[in-house]
Amino acid sequence: MIERIDTVCMIVSDVEKSEHFYEEVLDFKVVFKGEGYRVLQVGEGGTPLTIEEGQVRPEANQTYPIFFSRQITQLYEKLQMQSVRVSDLHNDGVNHYFNFYDPDGNQLQVCYFE
Repeated sequence: MIERIDTVCMIVSDVEKSEHFYEEVLDFKVVFKGEGYRVLQVGEGGTPLTIEEGQVRPEANQTYPIFFSRQITQLYEKLQMQSVRVSDLHNDGVNHYFNFYDPDGNQLQVCYFE
C-alpha cells in the first residue's frame, strides 16, 4: 500500500525565515507553499524536504518520514484495525494525510495528493 517516501519533514520556528535560508543559502527550490509549511526540491533528487512551522525542541528529534499512498483511506483503516495509534485523517484542501506511530512512539506520516 505504501508506494514511496514522499518527503522528509523538519520542524522550524519560522517558516518564512527558514524558506529564505534554504533558498538563498542552500539553493533549494520551493515547489509548494502551504499554510505553515513549504516543500523544497533538494538539487536533482527525487525526495523533497518539507519544512513545517512548529515548536522546535532541540532535545527531541522532530524529523519524520512522510510516505505516499494512493490508497490512504484503506491504509488508515488497516492500521486502525491492527491497533496502531493513528491521528485523525486530515485534508488541508490539497493534501490528505494522517500521522501514525511505531511501537516506540516514533511519528510517521502518510499523505495523498493529486
